[in-house]
Amino acid sequence: MSSEEIPTDPWEMVRGLPMDRGIEIRTPDGRAWTGTLVPSHEFSGDRIVQLKLASGYNIGVRLGRQDTVRVLDPRRDASPPSTPLPLRATPPPDGWVALLTTGGTIASRVDYRTGAVRPVRDEREILGFYPDLERDGPVRVIPVTDRLSEEIGPADWLAIADKIVAVFREGAVGVVVAHGTDTLAFTAAALAFLLEDLPGPVVAVGAQRSPDRPSSDGFTNLAEAVRLARHANLAEVVVLMHEGMSDNRFSIHRATRVRKMHSSERGAFRTRNGPPLGTIIDGAITLGTDVRPRAPGAARVPTRLDGKGELLWFHPGLEPERARRQAEGLRGLVIAGTGLGHISLAHLPWIREAIEHGVVVVMTTQCLEGNADPYVYATGRELLKAGVVYAGDLLPETAFVKLLWALGRAEDPKEVGRLMLADRAGEFEPRHPAMDPG
Repeated sequence: MSSEEIPTDPWEMVRGLPMDRGIEIRTPDGRAWTGTLVPSHEFSGDRIVQLKLASGYNIGVRLGRQDTVRVLDPRRDASPPSTPLPLRATPPPDGWVALLTTGGTIASRVDYRTGAVRPVRDEREILGFYPDLERDGPVRVIPVTDRLSEEIGPADWLAIADKIVAVFREGAVGVVVAHGTDTLAFTAAALAFLLEDLPGPVVAVGAQRSPDRPSSDGFTNLAEAVRLARHANLAEVVVLMHEGMSDNRFSIHRATRVRKMHSSERGAFRTRNGPPLGTIIDGAITLGTDVRPRAPGAARVPTRLDGKGELLWFHPGLEPERARRQAEGLRGLVIAGTGLGHISLAHLPWIREAIEHGVVVVMTTQCLEGNADPYVYATGRELLKAGVVYAGDLLPETAFVKLLWALGRAEDPKEVGRLMLADRAGEFEPRHPAMDPG
């Protein structure tokens, strides 16, 4: 292995080296680090060299004036660049799975100049990170958007749904939607309400760590999502993520019943008010008895979304006038109430006024388990009497997405209320029947 010693101030010399070059740093007391040089980000301190180690982890080394830097033979760099994969000009043969990318951690990589992550945009880069995705058959990568999940909204939900319809009509046996985890539950629920007559699975999947980190959960999540989309006798929208800390266990969540419960751990998603729809353990898919099986049909999106709906999270001290202003100009409002579905009775006048003017007001509970029930306390009875629709055990985010769908499907407020309480995509737990809006 050829090398060159740097005799002057090593900091100035390292700053002139190209990125992705292998170097070894030694201190006078005998400590040594070997890795690939990557750009220092904007938060790095003075004389800090960023290295990617052979393990895949990154470290910052403060380079002293007496330290020795050895530049390694480029042929022996710690992280040699991979050969780019060719782009496909045409769809793969029969039996292919469509992987729709929308951005988020699962389809991103570290930008070492900023320390943040950036979206991965094309098929070559995706399959370069995940080379084993096609172990059971062909996968076609189709970018839809490249934004982080907090930037994705109703217009994107419709674009994703339309693309799902298109790839099923082109012959896909299943669809995987790679998405950022922070709003994954919103998008998955929206797809569940928007899509009709699915012939196969639509699997929404995310990752808590980007694919170029050694601790990434992206590869295993994505590989199992593709497995589920290809092989499962399932025709509905689900979310697949790790189950706890295990490397070989994954939960399959119904899209309308799932919530992200932890900000960073990989087993962050849980099904609310019941068990998951199924599991994948050591590659074996197990589904519950109430899943919708595959059936011949042409997927479609018959309903558009009406954006004149909002989600209001009640909290102590919320001024009625502020809440009333939020309801102005709307056709529907979901209130995430406390406990069994409560809001201070000081809000009752504007709620009555909104309902009298045709606004559909839906009540859910902020609680992680249980049902919104108007019959236990006087507050609930007053709200019910005013015309508030109590939505059983609907999650607030699911109720909000469903409201936009229902408003897009019906003009009459009573029909919107009826649609909110009719189970469309498995969103209600049978043990908690929905209330009749009267």
